[in-house]
Amino acid sequence: MVTSVRLENYFWLALTEIGHRDQLNIPQLLTKLYHESIDAGHDLGNFSSFLRVCCMRYLTLQLAGQIPVDPQVPLSTLPADEILRSEIKSLH
Repeated sequence: MVTSVRLENYFWLALTEIGHRDQLNIPQLLTKLYHESIDAGHDLGNFSSFLRVCCMRYLTLQLAGQIPVDPQVPLSTLPADEILRSEIKSLH
């Protein structure tokens, strides 16, 4: 498990918002993301970089209208599989 993470303040703010949406504090969110990425078979040699990508994907999906901008809408209530399929389609 990663014991320390260095990120710029901008990314900490984004992670705080992401966690807040599902009532998770930063350590809980980082643990969740770490375990989900391991379960998906991702190589987490650089966890900080992975977190930056997570933040950018979150913000990009908001700009695309795939994730509501309203921080009161929990992310766990959104259709994740549908959002990911849509994201993949938009990349092609």
